[in-house]
Amino acid sequence: MYHNGVYHLFYQYNPLGATWGAGNLSWGHSISRDLVNWAALDTALDPTAPFDNNGCWSGSATILPGSIPALMYTGRIDAGKEVQVQNIAFPKNPADPFLHEWVKPAYNPVIRLPIDVPGDKFRDPTTAWVGGDGLWRIAVAAKVGGPSGIASTLIYRSKDFRRWKRNALPLYMSHTADMVECPDLFPVAEPGVEEGRLGYTSEMASGVLRHVLKLSVMETTQDYYAVGRYDDVVDTFVPEMDDERNVDDCRTWRRLDYGHMYASKTFFDARKNRRVLWAWANESDSKDDDIAKGWSGVQTFPRKVWLDKDGKQLRQWPIEEIETLRSKQVIYWLEAQVNAGGVNKIVGAGAQADVEAVFEIPSLEEAESFDPNWLLDPQKLCAEKGASARGGVGPFGLLVMASSDLHEYTSVFFRMFKYNQKPKVLMCTDLTRSTTRANVYKPSYGGFVDMDIEEHKRSISLRTLIDHSVVESFGGGGRTCITTRVYPKHVEKSDSHMYVFNNGTGVVKVSRLEAWRLATAIINAVPGGS
Repeated sequence: MYHNGVYHLFYQYNPLGATWGAGNLSWGHSISRDLVNWAALDTALDPTAPFDNNGCWSGSATILPGSIPALMYTGRIDAGKEVQVQNIAFPKNPADPFLHEWVKPAYNPVIRLPIDVPGDKFRDPTTAWVGGDGLWRIAVAAKVGGPSGIASTLIYRSKDFRRWKRNALPLYMSHTADMVECPDLFPVAEPGVEEGRLGYTSEMASGVLRHVLKLSVMETTQDYYAVGRYDDVVDTFVPEMDDERNVDDCRTWRRLDYGHMYASKTFFDARKNRRVLWAWANESDSKDDDIAKGWSGVQTFPRKVWLDKDGKQLRQWPIEEIETLRSKQVIYWLEAQVNAGGVNKIVGAGAQADVEAVFEIPSLEEAESFDPNWLLDPQKLCAEKGASARGGVGPFGLLVMASSDLHEYTSVFFRMFKYNQKPKVLMCTDLTRSTTRANVYKPSYGGFVDMDIEEHKRSISLRTLIDHSVVESFGGGGRTCITTRVYPKHVEKSDSHMYVFNNGTGVVKVSRLEAWRLATAIINAVPGGS
């Protein structure tokens, strides 16, 4: 949340170890002035009360009238039965600019486990909003009807933010997903409408016609979203889908990220009138590795989120403050080209870098024919047609976190197909060569880029942020995003390198390429310490 000139990030944290500790789960608390450099404070919430003695689980922050922040969170009680309830906490001293201490009222839990929901299937309250009737609302993820029930997002209403009543209808139900988590509902501005009026979910001003519902699906560990219509009279959300068969199955919705990212959460940044998304990227090496390094799991780069002009998809882009870390521009190309089978080095980029490239395709004649069945599983298609599988137009893109002998590298690339006489764009991040270490998960990730490159003069952009073990890529101006974790062995002994490559049969033109080294941000420094 943004409050009185300070950004606050609360996150799931085990203060007693680097690995998962359910009974120890607390809320870590970090603060920032710029969303880039962070100071660590003491934990905001710890499992110390009868209503959260088996962990303070996920939740959200809401700014109440009078500029009073409130934290709503899931408490887990009774380790044997795993009962989840919803609790509230307030700052001990609202005038404290850093909100060091939080108080959990004795009247918790404010929402008890419903009788039609299993004990461990009721969690993750959203940021609250006010409807047209003046009542507060929150959404909570639940499985209604027992262990084999329906994945639901329930709505609760309140006059005073203390006594909450469940709405008769859920916000949304998915009869196909097993369990959803971390719901997020927020308004989106139509193209040309100022985003600054979108501070609250309930904002229904002119131009705010649609909302986005985001759900994290536990069985796939992926985040899905739909653009649709939210009715604050009955408190229901109806997705707008091209294929009505997908309305009921949130697993067929668009993905926020086609890589290694989960449990995302947005907040409205009143300082800059924008919606910002945070997300979690857990580790993909072994538990022993986590213990050895003393930590596990990171937050992705914060991203600005907005509705594309097509009205159907979100676009995401690293917040502009990230550019303050650009310490040295190492390369600037204009009107270069990469021949078939070519690999061109980007000198000096290293293991902390920000690179922006625009690729132009002189001809699509050599593009392969597209099989409509590939739409069902782009990740599988990326595995079958990886960076080393030569194609017609592509694969072309970047090799990052690469050793000098190219025994290790992570490839981020595009591949073009022809479908009904129109180009179809696939974006992939291939980790199969990312490390020679054992016991590391290194799949291929992929998604299609929903854009007509003919309308963009047969060009497509790619921005990739590299931060040691994290590689985040934004294709087509942020229409498709892929986050990955990589652990190359060569970094223990030498620097990493970056290359532009083209493994297609024709020339690919690089109309622009800029790359910068990134300075190291201050992360969780202790105030008054080093």
